[in-house]
Amino acid sequence: KRGEEIMAAILGVLAKAFAFMGIIVLGYTLKKIHVFKPEDFYVLSKIVIRITLPCAIISNFSKISMDMSMLILCVIGIVCNLIYVGIGYGINQKRSGDAKAFDMLNLSGYNIGNFTMPFIQNFLGPVGFAATSLFDAGNSVMCTGLTFALASAAKGEGGRSSAGSMVKTLLSSLPFDCYMIMTVVAMFQIKLPEMVLSFASTAGGANAFLALFMIGIGFEIHADKEKLTEIVKILSIRYSIALAFSLIFYFLAPFSLEVRQTLAIVAFGPVSSVSPAFTGKLNGDVELSSAINSLQIMISVVLLTLALIVVL
Repeated sequence: KRGEEIMAAILGVLAKAFAFMGIIVLGYTLKKIHVFKPEDFYVLSKIVIRITLPCAIISNFSKISMDMSMLILCVIGIVCNLIYVGIGYGINQKRSGDAKAFDMLNLSGYNIGNFTMPFIQNFLGPVGFAATSLFDAGNSVMCTGLTFALASAAKGEGGRSSAGSMVKTLLSSLPFDCYMIMTVVAMFQIKLPEMVLSFASTAGGANAFLALFMIGIGFEIHADKEKLTEIVKILSIRYSIALAFSLIFYFLAPFSLEVRQTLAIVAFGPVSSVSPAFTGKLNGDVELSSAINSLQIMISVVLLTLALIVVL
């Protein structure tokens, strides 16, 4: 019976992952038949960054309680992102600011809420859910604002590299502001008005669809040797580091088995689905970013399933 339950859960997760891919394919197809135009990507990215993502943050964060003893997981989420960001900057020392910014945005971040969380919910229960939520709190501090600010500084346009302008860029990120506010709300157990939560839940519920649909509209990869080389480079680095993180979390982290299992699985999640939106905001290669994002979703389906089989 246990085997049947595990198989049913895996099939459920795979069904959800294929649904994600279906939304991306839908966006790409509607672009190809001219229902949407490539420039519509930027309209959707504004909706995601300024409306649905902040609402999703408010809605999801209001459902978890902050266990102060587990806040170290928030720090781990930040550190994992910083390592990727540092690598993205370091491997482009002799290249342009555009190259640095692109790799910093597209190597780092985790798509937790829309992708990894269903895996955790099906297999690891409340402890796994709480651990993933706290890791995502730190992760989201990075991928909703701080990574963008660092990438803006690395790009170095118009004096953006100054500390003051970097802080200004960070604070101008509405998703980042929402995370900071909701962290305070959770720590002090402040109850938000039901009307606010209802609105946030409704608007936030559209975030996964719009973020994935946006990736489909942005997706376009030509048989360009330089772009294919960039894709292989980023995917190789991303999953090599993910494997190292997973092994460290599972064998060396000073947590309970369930938390270690959770972190070992979370490590293989794909890059944040809003990375293409932030790439577009910095006038980066949206098509390449969308291609990398789409491929990571497919790869992570396989790796997360394998990780579940190994650690459980």
